Amino acid sequence: MTNNDALTLGEIDSDGALQETAARAGVTRGGALRRAMLGGGALIGGASLLSGMSGTALAATEKATSDVDILNFALTLEYLEAAFYAEAVSGGKLSGEAMKFAMVVAKDEAAHVAFLKGALGSKAVAKPKFDFKGTTMKSATFLKTAMVLEDTGVSAYAGAAPMIANKKTLAAALSVHSVEARHAAWVRDILGHGSNPLPAPAPFDPALTKAQVLKAVTGTGFIVS
Repeated sequence: MTNNDALTLGEIDSDGALQETAARAGVTRGGALRRAMLGGGALIGGASLLSGMSGTALAATEKATSDVDILNFALTLEYLEAAFYAEAVSGGKLSGEAMKFAMVVAKDEAAHVAFLKGALGSKAVAKPKFDFKGTTMKSATFLKTAMVLEDTGVSAYAGAAPMIANKKTLAAALSVHSVEARHAAWVRDILGHGSNPLPAPAPFDPALTKAQVLKAVTGTGFIVS
């Protein structure tokens, strides 16, 4: 961990499982890194959160991807978020605004998982097992990790939305995206101002490609199987 208790990219996934997933999908590590230049700052590990996705969903080329692949991409991220917040609530180490935030967002993320699984039916990817390495047991670490997790989720949805073919699917994805954005603003507000990020630090947010999200979560080790 760094001195400010935020997880940096180099500290987030030590087992290389997501890199292995990328290789299976035809994404070379060098190619993924070249396309995934995310500006500095702390990055939360979605761990190998894409490990259950099809090769199509992680293809190095930006070819057309099916709505099923896109929704499974979103579902795997939601699995991660739901598990992260559920552990934060059940761990009982948080208090005050941090616990309130965790409890509310845990319900939201569980609802997102249920919604996406319902939409995908038998095509839904399986839920991985996670190990958050104690990051949910300390308020400062939990909040900083949650901030980057939410920021990454918002940008991931924004990047995937233009590739969704079905208008109803697009509307559903955008309804989740806006809630994730509210989560991101809320946790930033809890962290405070001054040296910490503002709730809305810029007039525009980046839309991340799947390769960039892959980069953002590489190296976490949060997924254990």
